[in-house]
Amino acid sequence: MIKKKDGTPRKIMFHLNCLEQGGAERVVTNLANRFAGEGYEVIVATEWYGENEFVLDDRVRRIHAGCTEHGGKHRRLQFLIRLRNLRRLLKKERPDILIPFARKALYRGLMAAAFTGIPVLISVRTDPVGHYDGLLDKILIPLLFRRAAGCVFQTQSAREFFAPRLQDHSRIILNPINSKYIGVPRPEKRTKTVVQSGRLVDFKNQPMLVRAFVKVHEKHPDYDLKIYGGDSFDGTKQILEELIRENHAQDYIHLMGASDSLEKELTDAALFAFTSDWEGMPNALMEAMALGLPIVATDCPCGGPRTIITNEQNGLLIPIKDEQALTDAMLRLIEDPQLAERLGTEAAGIADRAGEQAIFEQWRDYINELCQGSSCRGSAKRI
Repeated sequence: MIKKKDGTPRKIMFHLNCLEQGGAERVVTNLANRFAGEGYEVIVATEWYGENEFVLDDRVRRIHAGCTEHGGKHRRLQFLIRLRNLRRLLKKERPDILIPFARKALYRGLMAAAFTGIPVLISVRTDPVGHYDGLLDKILIPLLFRRAAGCVFQTQSAREFFAPRLQDHSRIILNPINSKYIGVPRPEKRTKTVVQSGRLVDFKNQPMLVRAFVKVHEKHPDYDLKIYGGDSFDGTKQILEELIRENHAQDYIHLMGASDSLEKELTDAALFAFTSDWEGMPNALMEAMALGLPIVATDCPCGGPRTIITNEQNGLLIPIKDEQALTDAMLRLIEDPQLAERLGTEAAGIADRAGEQAIFEQWRDYINELCQGSSCRGSAKRI
């Protein structure tokens, strides 16, 4: 453990918008809880409270850093208030390192920590294409990212999007897999159910899965499809419901809603189908692999699936938005159970690479590297 000269644990502050259930929020919660369990003083500074949030360890302090004054509809005023509040919090708490997650939090964190001597370890959690290439990004990234002490990416493709100087001072660290998905006994016999888990949201392209499975069901009418995930309220759920009605598939395609016990719900499925058009590092896919499920996954940017799946070795990779390739891959796994079991067995090896302890140690060691020296309070390392 990194310690101060007097032996007390160092203080880490994570910063993000909220802890409402999502990929970045899950990783922050996991890391915050692990660091707190190891004796670190941990703060999670958020901008607001969501309705369905991950739960923090009692030893982690959750602090509101968002708008406390009425900013009206003026976004610029709200931004300045948020920035001021975060800077005040940093000066009050004096964390040894600030770790913001996701785009807006990165910008706020780098601005708020300027000239405080507090190093900032940024973390890019999604495909940079379409998220870090707007006009404002092209202005802010050259100005702000050079102030970062380091950066954590999830894939090599995401890292290669940014300037060489940021790449040279960065690490690729996978998401930690919740331990409840690791070591689950393999089923003696698989059910005739295809599964997917993840929010019902446009970029996950669940409509393609529904259309493809209708074709699968024509050939294997004893199979059904269950899609687990909460509604993102972007219209995707309504699209899926209409597709199910149009194809008279109510008896064999089911929208299951969100579940807190996927490690039980998914374990004996015939296969897991991942259909996203883009993602960062998909937690749901990693969890399905840890359970030893046969996998078919789109090879989506920014390279999350191909980072953890070798085609034909521990899963099947298909092009994005290719409905026929998805249909064929699902049929192949259904009709060749020996192949499916071999791929599932190999997929479970992800637990060795991305277990909670392994990922925690990678983050801890990287923080150690950035904070090495007599104190983290000196000037942040510029890149």
